[in-house]
Amino acid sequence: MTRIMLITGASRGIGAATARLAARHGYDVCVNYASAREQAEAVVADVVKAGAKGLAVQADVSDPNSVERLFHVCDLELGPLSVLVNNAGILETQARLEDMTGDRIDRIFAVNVRGAFLCAREAVRRLSTSHGGKGGAIVNVSSAAARLGSPGEYIDYAASKGAMDTMTIGLSQEVAAEGIRVNAVRPGIIETDIHASGGEPGRVARIAPALPMQRGGTADEVAEAILWLASEEASYVTGSFIEASGGR
Repeated sequence: MTRIMLITGASRGIGAATARLAARHGYDVCVNYASAREQAEAVVADVVKAGAKGLAVQADVSDPNSVERLFHVCDLELGPLSVLVNNAGILETQARLEDMTGDRIDRIFAVNVRGAFLCAREAVRRLSTSHGGKGGAIVNVSSAAARLGSPGEYIDYAASKGAMDTMTIGLSQEVAAEGIRVNAVRPGIIETDIHASGGEPGRVARIAPALPMQRGGTADEVAEAILWLASEEASYVTGSFIEASGGR
């Protein structure tokens, strides 16, 4: 039976790496993106080259109607969902909390928290045995920032990932008896272009020497952890976190 994985924010970085790896593991993949259509379609092309079906769907995960449409299109085009990877996330330019605007905080929490909740809700409605589903997995992409706080840079982003961690724990217990496993990966300093969004493209190079492993991680390394949590090899794992942070 074909397994279907829906990955939010999959046009770049960890999401794109996860989509490509999932295809190599036999998943058909729904690649969600917010605005980078060409990048998302390039990821889908790689999925197809790996012998799987791929689909790019534009959706704003912070909008309930958009999320419902995303999952509906995935249902129609690929089939019953097996795994949700809650990966979509944003940050803004490095700032101290005293300089953060209310609009900035709202934007961060709308995507990183509300988006994760809305997508998890739609996944549960499809996967839960209480709704006639066959079970499955949800993997949330959190951040080591949830533990570290990101002082002077991204306290708002860190707090949003802390909320995702709490959701992971609570939801895992809520749906464990309904065939759904809920886990999270906490990436650390990973070589993706999200750092440019924060105003410091060279952030990995600056921080890497101070890490225990003395290097940044790669999106492919994080993707491996995500695929393991999604797999049957992790069948007795729920409410758990994998620290992909180089020892930090």
